[in-house]
Amino acid sequence: MRRNWTDALAALGVALALASCATTKEELLPRSDRTMLDIWNVETGGGAAGPSERGLLDARQSLRRPLTPADVQAAPAEQARYTRTAQNEIHRQFHRLPNPDLLMYVFPHLAGSDPVPVPGYTTVFPLYQRVQYALPGERTEDY
Repeated sequence: MRRNWTDALAALGVALALASCATTKEELLPRSDRTMLDIWNVETGGGAAGPSERGLLDARQSLRRPLTPADVQAAPAEQARYTRTAQNEIHRQFHRLPNPDLLMYVFPHLAGSDPVPVPGYTTVFPLYQRVQYALPGERTEDY
């Protein structure tokens, strides 16, 4: 009696699971006549200076600020720092950041498929895997 009850419950569970997954592709993903280009044009303003593109340009314009006379005068000197000349080619612009060495002691052990004794030794390896560089002006001290 107990076996029939559990078999019926299992059959009912399987039937519910299969019935809940029964759907068609059209129900799940309905097709429309709009293409991706149509959706893009609607969302971005249609390529012409439409209302949404105009709003985007207005939003960008509100974030811009005009250059002050001090900014205009300081620009050549600021740009000259990054320009390659014979004088600044001698000096490095992108300094290496320090990469400290770590010392590791390997204790005596047995190694290999045939246990061969290996004596203890000390090895050196860098802390960072890659060499890192500072941006110009980021590090001023020499190292």
